[in-house]
Amino acid sequence: MRAETKSVRQSVSLPAKTATQVRSMAKSRRLSTARMLVELIENGIDAEKRKQQEFFDLAERFRNETDPQEAKRLGDQLGRLVFGG
Repeated sequence: MRAETKSVRQSVSLPAKTATQVRSMAKSRRLSTARMLVELIENGIDAEKRKQQEFFDLAERFRNETDPQEAKRLGDQLGRLVFGG
């Protein structure tokens, strides 16, 4: 858990299905719904940072690759990261 020095109150509207899932997860982990939301958001932020780092690492490998076949494979992988698929 992260030690935050300042909290900011934020109001968000969630789709009913998502709110139900969050409440269920919070109950199973014996957390408040608010705490569960904070953990889910923090985990999502960490996942986005990892995804971004993975992209930059892959782009660097692609730029430095001298083997045309490996460069094509890396380029295809980059395309999947950017455009999905």
